[in-house]
Amino acid sequence: MMRRRYAREPRDKAEFTRRFDRFYTRYARWYERFIRVFPFWSRWLDQALPYVMGPRVLELSFGTGYLLGRYSRQFEVYGVDLNFKLTQLARERLLQAGMKAKLQVADVTALPYPEAAFDCVVNTMAFSGYPDAEAAMCEIRRVLIPGGQLALIDVGYPLANRPCGFIMASLWRLVGDLLWDMDRLLSEHGFVTSVREIGGSGSVHPYVGHKESRIEPLAGMEVV
Repeated sequence: MMRRRYAREPRDKAEFTRRFDRFYTRYARWYERFIRVFPFWSRWLDQALPYVMGPRVLELSFGTGYLLGRYSRQFEVYGVDLNFKLTQLARERLLQAGMKAKLQVADVTALPYPEAAFDCVVNTMAFSGYPDAEAAMCEIRRVLIPGGQLALIDVGYPLANRPCGFIMASLWRLVGDLLWDMDRLLSEHGFVTSVREIGGSGSVHPYVGHKESRIEPLAGMEVV
């Protein structure tokens, strides 16, 4: 059996975040072109759509707004991204399409919303870029209503021990992604989840989680 090497928090989380932010500032428009040229990426993102539920939806790390543009007409939509340039591009994209969403620049570990503000949180191909996974998951849980839904897609190890999937997971790690133990993380933060594989030789997974109404609080975490 191949060993699953899950991520640890980077020693300098602030520098890790700044590096990612600089990368997306530099290549923001290239990211938009990447989605167009390589349709497998958009197909992965689209896997979240059946699980987006309203009326109030928050998308975290929305990038150039590709997925926002797929559901913004249906719900009251909010969005947070750490990168200023990506936020500008997403606003332009939605404006050109005649869609509305309340977008702002903010850190996922300090969301500018009250508790239990949203029916659904959407997060696609971004959680592996968060250096403080515990703080990010605490915030996701905090802003969801009891029974609210989390639609999360990200990279990880294949569910079965397929060599190609492990090779792909290793490549994700090499380019800088943090492969968190998502099953443990979601469970410890009070989410009942289902998971499957959708691509990347089994290294790309959609997690659909429901926030349990009552769990024992974790140390340092307030339970809604």
